[in-house]
Amino acid sequence: MDERDPSAEEVPPVVEEGAEGKDDVASLKKALAEERAKAESYLANWQRAQADFLNFKRRTEQERNEVAILASATLMLSLLPVLDDLERALESVSEKLSGFTWVDGIELIYRKLKATLEGHGLSEIKALGEPFDPNCHEAALYAEGEEGKVIEELQKGYRLHDRVLRPSMVKVGKGQEEKDEKEETSQEEVQEESNG
Repeated sequence: MDERDPSAEEVPPVVEEGAEGKDDVASLKKALAEERAKAESYLANWQRAQADFLNFKRRTEQERNEVAILASATLMLSLLPVLDDLERALESVSEKLSGFTWVDGIELIYRKLKATLEGHGLSEIKALGEPFDPNCHEAALYAEGEEGKVIEELQKGYRLHDRVLRPSMVKVGKGQEEKDEKEETSQEEVQEESNG
C-alpha cells in the first residue's frame, strides 16, 4: 500500500491572479473604451458624410431648377416684345377692320401665346392704381396725381413665378402742385371778399 500522507499530497501552486488579472481587466476596459471612441467617431463621420451628401443632392437639384427657370426666363424675355407688339396692334385696329377674320385670327394667336406663357409661370404685374413699388415698377415719369400711386402704365411688367422678369414702366403721381393749391386758395379768398 501506499503510505503517503494525504495532507502531504502535492497541491498545485496557487497563482495569485489578483495583480495580473487586474491588469488584464484594466487593459481590456481601456481597449474597449478606445474601440467605443473609434466607433462613435466613425458614426459621427458617417452621419456628417450622409448630411453633406443630402445637402449636395438638394443643392444640385435646386441649381438644376434655377438653370431651367433661367433658360425659360431668357426665352420669355425675348418673346415679351412680340406679345407687346401684338397687343398694341390689336388695340389700334379700327372698327372697319375689326370684323375681318384675319383680325380675329391675330387676336386668337395673341391669346394663345399669352396663355402658353402664363402656363409656364408668366404673370402680369398689376400696376395701375397701386402704390409705387421700386421692386416691380420702374418710374419713367412723374406727374400730378395721387402721391406715390401709379397713375398710368406705359409698359406692362411681368413676373416669372415669384421673380420680376420685367418691371412695369409707369407714371407716378407726385401730388398736386403747390402753386395750384395757393392759386385756388387765393381765388377762394378773393371770391369771399367780393361776396362779403
